[in-house]
Amino acid sequence: MDDENLLTIGALAARTGLSVKTIRFYSDKGIVPATCHSPAGYRLYDVGALARLELVRTLRVLDIDLATVRRVLADETSLAEVAAAHAAALDVQIRALRLRRAVLAAVANRESTPQEMDQMHKLVNLSDAERHRFIHDFIDDTFGGVDANPAMVELLRSTMPELPEDATPEQVEAWMELVELVQDTDFRAAVRRMAEYQATQRADGDTTGLHHDLTETVRADVGRALAAGTAPDSEQAGGVVAALTARYAETFGKADDDRLKWWILERLEVAGDHRVTRYWQLVASINGWPPFPDPEPVFTWFGRALRTHLDSRR
Repeated sequence: MDDENLLTIGALAARTGLSVKTIRFYSDKGIVPATCHSPAGYRLYDVGALARLELVRTLRVLDIDLATVRRVLADETSLAEVAAAHAAALDVQIRALRLRRAVLAAVANRESTPQEMDQMHKLVNLSDAERHRFIHDFIDDTFGGVDANPAMVELLRSTMPELPEDATPEQVEAWMELVELVQDTDFRAAVRRMAEYQATQRADGDTTGLHHDLTETVRADVGRALAAGTAPDSEQAGGVVAALTARYAETFGKADDDRLKWWILERLEVAGDHRVTRYWQLVASINGWPPFPDPEPVFTWFGRALRTHLDSRR
């Protein structure tokens, strides 16, 4: 062996930036043992030991434990396998840190109490399945045991809130509000009444499912009336009502008469809880969807116009 190419532990420390104490520790543990010893008993290291020590330093900077470092050096596992495993672990840590940052920002925005902060932290750190359980429990409690509109139940179950890995403080706040909402007993009772109303309608033969096209027609026609400043008790409103009741009659296979208008009013009142809209707004916020529009001005106008029309016929 060429002694000129051997390094003392001090020289090795200078080359690697590691302390003598650290190198001695790695040597004593057999991770990077001395290549040989000088006649005086001092440890000496060759270029191979230098390369191993630099690899150890890099792996430790990446927070890879000594047991895994030893396995890599012993060729018991590949560096690629170790890198992949630790990259996956870092992804989890990064997600946790992002959520923690969002929670802290949300706490600052809400001026939360310590108890609220603790609850917020617990809720956002649940798994997706655990978070979904809040929604499934809500659906089971409100729609379970009644023959409600299956399309509505499927819509609720298929549009779960998915808190993203890089959640914003606003999404964390929305998630907190949603959990509070679906656990509110009064809201659950209101949704239960909607489910029971749907069951009654289905028993009377209404199996038409959801009515997205009809809803969009109401929003478009009433939206134009609102934009034009048309009052719901005006003569012009009567034309909007006539067009929309004709569309309802076609959709549900009913006669376009006063009974239909009273039936539409009942539907609007049953479905008119503002908290239902808030539910969908919160889900949209959490999932990063476009903002869910507030339908209340549209359907309030339509209800008033309908009632005006009916009152004028008495």
